[in-house]
Amino acid sequence: MADKHHIRVRLNGVEKQADVEPRLLLIHFIRDVAGQTGTHLGCDTTSCGACTVLLDGQPIKSCTLFAVQADGREIMTVEGLIQGGKLHPIQEGFHQEHGLQCGFCTPGMMMSALALLEKNPEPTEEEIRWGISGNLCRCTGYQNIVKAVQHASSKMREGVPA
Repeated sequence: MADKHHIRVRLNGVEKQADVEPRLLLIHFIRDVAGQTGTHLGCDTTSCGACTVLLDGQPIKSCTLFAVQADGREIMTVEGLIQGGKLHPIQEGFHQEHGLQCGFCTPGMMMSALALLEKNPEPTEEEIRWGISGNLCRCTGYQNIVKAVQHASSKMREGVPA
């Protein structure tokens, strides 16, 4: 059995520490060790994007990174979006514009959208489609997801607290 490694991360603003095996994937750390189950595991091959989280502000697919690689870093999952009991503009957008059906891809989609909007506060439809292109949705046809991101973009530019 492999030696365990002690890691410390900041997960949704809260410091988490654990002793983990070097082969433990970040997605399993987030879900099974830290108990944040909003991030979904879809494929284990980086194809679907359901496991997308922000690592130091950059979207990554947490099924392809080992937890030990996140040691000392900041992780944000979909649970980190809600602040003070209020929906983040991205969550509000997905609700208002019906940007989800089954909801399985939604957490990863929201995290990719957040990363996009933080880099580009007023993206075009084409830029939104490119920004979420690493996230697959089998239900929606993407049109309402694009509308949800546009809604969030507008709210964030208006200064709605995130």
